[in-house]
Amino acid sequence: MARDDNRRGGRDRDEAPEFADRLVAINRVSKTVKGGKRFGFAALVVVGDQKGRVGFGKGKAKEVPEAIRKATEQAKRKMIRVPLKEGRTLHHDGFGRHGAGKVVMRTAPTGTGIIAGGPMRAVFEMLGVHDVVAKSTGSQNPYAMIHATLNALQFQSSPRMVAQRRGKKVADILKKDDAPAKESAEA
Repeated sequence: MARDDNRRGGRDRDEAPEFADRLVAINRVSKTVKGGKRFGFAALVVVGDQKGRVGFGKGKAKEVPEAIRKATEQAKRKMIRVPLKEGRTLHHDGFGRHGAGKVVMRTAPTGTGIIAGGPMRAVFEMLGVHDVVAKSTGSQNPYAMIHATLNALQFQSSPRMVAQRRGKKVADILKKDDAPAKESAEA
């Protein structure tokens, strides 16, 4: 009986992948009451497995650690999967928007690194992207920037996904991109 429990415990650990998390912002708010001030904290956390899955969460509590814990739990529940090209960059350029926050993301060659500002950098690091160029315009609010970044990432698609959607083979999809280059080389 104990042997089954050990196996089951080991399997549960293997099934749950280890996630990395990054604290992006903490906001302290105060409420003035009869006896003085009451402080509350809001935390913004980005969580990812650095292999193509990322999510973010917001948590509020009277204590900072509790707010971070709530945000981390919410981030793990709201994770999305993003296809990565060669496990290091995006497949194509993207544009995302949330409220006044706008984000433009571009693929980059090997060795470029992550060229992105604060909250966007946290998302890319937790996602596992190594080479990307990104620019945020409009709102500087970290909540809006992360929302806009994830909005852009949701529309990323790999050649395999495009081929499946069109009912073609991956080679046909990639061949069409290379065909104009061959024609111009022959001319």
